[in-house]
Amino acid sequence: MTANRGLALFRIFFAALCLAALVGQFTYNVQNIANYRPLNFFSFFTVESNIIATATFGIAGWYAWQGRNTRWLELLRGAATMYMTITGITYTLLLSNIEVDTAVPWINVVLHYTMPTVIVIDWLVDLPRKRISFRESLIWLAFPLAYLVYSLLRGPFADWYPYPFLDPRIDGYGHVAIMSLLIA
Repeated sequence: MTANRGLALFRIFFAALCLAALVGQFTYNVQNIANYRPLNFFSFFTVESNIIATATFGIAGWYAWQGRNTRWLELLRGAATMYMTITGITYTLLLSNIEVDTAVPWINVVLHYTMPTVIVIDWLVDLPRKRISFRESLIWLAFPLAYLVYSLLRGPFADWYPYPFLDPRIDGYGHVAIMSLLIA
């Protein structure tokens, strides 16, 4: 097996594991939470970043299997790595002691610990061929910013916020702004 095939299998395995965790969590929530609103599931940054990581690992695995690599894939991998790093650090520091709709222990571990760690390892093992400029990486902030805007606009209508630090009803919008800047 060539290094590319090994890397491909690594990525495909973790894409499948993450997909299983996402489907398992969604199914569990629908079956076990009364009056569950499925849109809430897709309103967690954890879920969205893991969906991006799953797709990225699937695509990158396919490309590695073929021995191919492209600049857009390196940029996608960088973005996914950043989002999963945000997920892992934020969960560990702010959310690990509260309920965030991940009642199934193995799923919680995969989404909040395993995938953030694995994607950073993947990044370090397969660095981009050409340095990614600050300007190129700045576009990666568009997704977390759009997520923040979405969460704050949806929250009052849904009467629900995905995370306590995004809920202005608790400590106000100033606190939300400070927490968002600290996370960024």
